[in-house]
Amino acid sequence: MTESQNPQLVQTSGLGKRYGSITAVQDLTISVRRGEVYGFLGPNGAGKTTTLRMLLGLIRPSSGTATVLGEEPGSPRGLQGVGALVESPAFYPYLSGRDNLRAMARYCEAPQERVEEVLEQVELTGRARDKFKMYSLGMKQRLGVAAALLKDPELLILDEPTNGLDPKGMADMRAIIRRIGRGERTVLLSSHLLGEVEQVCDRVGVIQRGELVVEGTVEELRSSGGILVKAEPLDRAREVAAGLDGVKGAEVEDGMLVLDADPGRAAEVNAGLVSAGLRVSELRPVERSLEEAFLELTRGGTI
Repeated sequence: MTESQNPQLVQTSGLGKRYGSITAVQDLTISVRRGEVYGFLGPNGAGKTTTLRMLLGLIRPSSGTATVLGEEPGSPRGLQGVGALVESPAFYPYLSGRDNLRAMARYCEAPQERVEEVLEQVELTGRARDKFKMYSLGMKQRLGVAAALLKDPELLILDEPTNGLDPKGMADMRAIIRRIGRGERTVLLSSHLLGEVEQVCDRVGVIQRGELVVEGTVEELRSSGGILVKAEPLDRAREVAAGLDGVKGAEVEDGMLVLDADPGRAAEVNAGLVSAGLRVSELRPVERSLEEAFLELTRGGTI
């Protein structure tokens, strides 16, 4: 897909925010493309919420630039296509979930029929008549997502939507995010949970201490730059592989051959082994968990 077919809905360049002597965000450059679920991953206090607040025009950056849907953050034209849940959702406690959404729909000039649509999207139709104060934390978070969806936004920004939820609530929220992130809608999701990002997101930007560590697809982050091979006889395969162009090393682990080589050379490695008379039954990139990738990228930093 070309860039013109998949434009960037969010772009930042050298974005920064300082509070006196404290730097919350520093020289941040990220891009969020149309139709993807982008995971903004980092530990608590890394600068995620500060960044999202800048993108929504809630606070002004100290340096750098940003555009959201091609507009300056916070501009009325840009905000028309954005729905957001930043930090904890706030609603009228004595109104029902449905009535809260009806009030919000009037404020944002969304059609009233959208209320029932978004209640169904977040699986709250059966509890829509209950007062907000009676909702569990998970239900409150889902109602916050429903409110963010009222305008049928092109871009949905969610700040730690599973924060504080129990395992079932987290699983329910992940399923909802996967559903609403399909098609043309774009989701920018901040999280400190590696497993959540790994299960839901297409691309990831890792932030630590206000700075971007790396940006790429989940697969790119998990790739360790190695090739895993199952071939027989194994000892002979190691000898042959070690002599192939582009292979820096070859070791045997758990009955498999682990090559220190660019996964992009997998076809050449396979051809070299087969031409030497070896039987190759499996050949694939070495993968690591997102947690392992994060620890390596941040040199052991916690999340």
